[in-house]
Amino acid sequence: MIILFIGDIVGAKATELVVRNMPKLRHDHDVDLVIANAENCAPNGLGTTVRQLESLLEAGVDVLSGGNHSWDSAQAVASLKLPKVLRPANVVADLPGRGVLTVEAAGETVTVVNLADGCALHSVNAATGKVIPAYQAWEQVEKCGTVIVDYHGDHVLEKQIFAHAVDGIAAAVFGSHTHEPTIPLHLLPGGTAFITDVGMTGPIGGVQGFDPAPLVRNLRERGDAFNGPLPGPLREAPITFGAVLVTIEAGKATKIERLTDASLTGKKKLGKQN
Repeated sequence: MIILFIGDIVGAKATELVVRNMPKLRHDHDVDLVIANAENCAPNGLGTTVRQLESLLEAGVDVLSGGNHSWDSAQAVASLKLPKVLRPANVVADLPGRGVLTVEAAGETVTVVNLADGCALHSVNAATGKVIPAYQAWEQVEKCGTVIVDYHGDHVLEKQIFAHAVDGIAAAVFGSHTHEPTIPLHLLPGGTAFITDVGMTGPIGGVQGFDPAPLVRNLRERGDAFNGPLPGPLREAPITFGAVLVTIEAGKATKIERLTDASLTGKKKLGKQN
């Protein structure tokens, strides 16, 4: 089984890039299952819209995961009703959405688990007082067949510890949230593929895809980048593509490799770990 995981999709143009290239990506890499973190795909880069998530699903994405922006707007909350859309599982059950989804791919059962660390969720108004430790939630969820995790987190340490804790149980742990891709691609001893952060699919050269000017102005004038009018607009810049491809056999990862912008133009793929 070959699984493609696409890092945080930021804004409408990034969404359109994924939609436009999804048939090629699935064909060129013989992909059986596509998972994409889409919590930033709304036109303003915060949250989601039903229309955009439906366009990703119609294009061939199988599962859409989320994170701290999963409840950002009425549209984002409405998006959580779509059956193939996830938000972090480690919140209390009365918050809208689901954190675990079981699907069929390549004739096998696959369980996708969406988790987030406490730092990523600490400023989420909807989740105030409702966050459960990620590993505790992991232990509680029902897991069938091959297990894949999107771990949406700020802390490198927590992501790496979690990946080692589930080595041999999860086939892959994909770190998301920081929008900055990490270089090392890991195959852990028990058969878990791991990357600390897949990175983003979004506008290059700014601050996580956003125009840095408002944040810089707040920092210079108020001493705090986040004390002032927010959010700023998305950066008007070319869209970078951040994704990884994992090969799984009998519930264990055998290969992980990074896909970059070159994978959309037919050039050689970069960053391979066997």
